Amino acid sequence: MDLDDLYRLLRVSHVQAQGIVDTIRDPLLVLASDLTVISANPAFYRTFATDRDSTIGLQLYELGNGQWAVDELRLLLEKVIPNSASVFDYEVTADFPDVGPRTMLVSAQRLIHPDNGQRVLLLTIVDATTRRRKEDEKNILIGELDHRIKNLLSVTQALARQTETAGRTAEEYRDAFLGRFAALARSLEVYSRERSAQLPDLVRAVMEPYLDGASRVLVADAPTVALVPGHAMSLGMILHELATNAGKYGALSVPAGRVNIDWEIGEDAEGMPRICLRWQEHGGPATSPPDSSGFGTRMIRFAAEFELGGSAELDYHPEGFRASVSFPRLRP
Repeated sequence: MDLDDLYRLLRVSHVQAQGIVDTIRDPLLVLASDLTVISANPAFYRTFATDRDSTIGLQLYELGNGQWAVDELRLLLEKVIPNSASVFDYEVTADFPDVGPRTMLVSAQRLIHPDNGQRVLLLTIVDATTRRRKEDEKNILIGELDHRIKNLLSVTQALARQTETAGRTAEEYRDAFLGRFAALARSLEVYSRERSAQLPDLVRAVMEPYLDGASRVLVADAPTVALVPGHAMSLGMILHELATNAGKYGALSVPAGRVNIDWEIGEDAEGMPRICLRWQEHGGPATSPPDSSGFGTRMIRFAAEFELGGSAELDYHPEGFRASVSFPRLRP
């Protein structure tokens, strides 16, 4: 039953209508010309955790803690009485006593009271909190998708520009570029399944080409940590760069080389949770700091600092390269 049905019913039979109004699931008020509450249905009392003594005889703007005291709403309602106008789905968002934050849609229509001919206002209220929350979530998802597509295009352009061409054949450049792009695709695939990624799954997805029967790469099983999508993508790129460097110059460039990857959850100076991921190489060639920072090193530091909100420490230890990436733990 919509507002027009109620309007017609109340004009025909007040007694019959009152019984039906009491069964309506949405809150309903009948207001006098000065916007004083004449009657309310049980749904109103249930929804707003109130009673007759706190409702009947009071003006609409005096109910609760003044949540209905909206100047624009008052002007709209005052025009309904003399002009036979209507108000549909006026949105009121407020923190209601004993109920909490709610978004209510208010509709109003004038009618003639069947008993005494008095002009009154029929006010219906629909709780649209859940609907609005879902709409907001949908808008956020759409905005996030748009933002992520732009980021992916930017990352792809950066990979193409920054992948070195000097001293490489076209095939070598292609393989280097596609390797980085494939790592990005694998990290995206992991978290796109469930809107988040588990850290062990992400590490294994990126390190998959090196996880052979000889166990050259040892990946920790615990602790299991859920990553937000942005962190998963950035961390996947960092891991790919570390693996690429290890395959070219470090432990994965020789048969006896090994890489250990583990992590722990700790706290920063303010007691906020942080994730610290460690990369340790063993059995590879002796390492030393490069004369200049290449794209891979710059990308690792940039992703750690600006995308993860943390830091990266790169240690060219004689016994094997080591890296530590620390960043805040954000819950998906």
